[in-house]
Amino acid sequence: MQVTTKKEEQVAKLIFGIIYPHYLKRIEQKDRTKEELEQVIAWFTGYDRDTLQGLIDDKVNYRDFFAGATIHPNVKMIKSEVCGYRIEKVEDEFELYRQCRQMEKLIDELARGRKMEKILREEKK
Repeated sequence: MQVTTKKEEQVAKLIFGIIYPHYLKRIEQKDRTKEELEQVIAWFTGYDRDTLQGLIDDKVNYRDFFAGATIHPNVKMIKSEVCGYRIEKVEDEFELYRQCRQMEKLIDELARGRKMEKILREEKK
């Protein structure tokens, strides 16, 4: 499947604070913790706990959420298919959509019980 401008705009307008509780519920059902979720999001975005909570409280959309983030340089190591889209093949013009799917992939790995050191990708030396 290919990402379209319409699809990216739909994602861009979503309010992160409305989606976050769904992420939390999903990982907690699999015996993972809020702290682990925050750690994954912090690795991906650079947001600490207080900043993340502020973004949730301010009801920022995904466009603003990712615009203010410092995306980890190792995100290029996140490769998979999410919701029918191969992450690494999403065109550069749809960067926001790709970032959203990359973060969802990390959260999915957390929910599936993957070890944190595998989720937080580090380049092999």
